[in-house]
Amino acid sequence: RRHLGSDFGRCRGCATTTWYFTYRRFDDEGLAVELARGRVSAVYTIWEPPTWRTARGLKLGATEGQVTKSVGAVVPVTCNGYTQLLAGTTVYTIVDGRLWGFGLMPARGSPCR
Repeated sequence: RRHLGSDFGRCRGCATTTWYFTYRRFDDEGLAVELARGRVSAVYTIWEPPTWRTARGLKLGATEGQVTKSVGAVVPVTCNGYTQLLAGTTVYTIVDGRLWGFGLMPARGSPCR
């Protein structure tokens, strides 16, 4: 809350406590923060926020090939309708061959959300 503020929505159907920080109330695009025991356990984009990019300059919408070229070795995990490319605790979400989102996830547990 110190960095993102207190204007967030709470997911009512999520398995873990999840807060949504979006551009406008009830908007689809923004950032999700998952909490475990009162501490941040995962952070990831929701939908496809415009102009967001990784620290390496990789933009949302990049091809899967551009992601692997930029990131290097990844472990692909097939989820229902999308693929997660794992590089350590960083996760790159691929939908229809394009980078749809990214985030930081715990080392253990399923990256399929």
